[in-house]
Amino acid sequence: MTINIEWQDQFGRWQHYQTKQNQADAYRVAQRRAESTGKRHRLVDDDGRLLDVI
Repeated sequence: MTINIEWQDQFGRWQHYQTKQNQADAYRVAQRRAESTGKRHRLVDDDGRLLDVI
């Protein structure tokens, strides 16, 4: 299963950041980047289903 990490820009659009194969690693990367940038991040699976918003 592939997991896409996306971040939300100032206009409310979701931009692709990175693709991971491991959900735990994707969550760690998104959480770390959300803290450092101050922007919202989300995890989406390969079918487009929302897994988490950080």
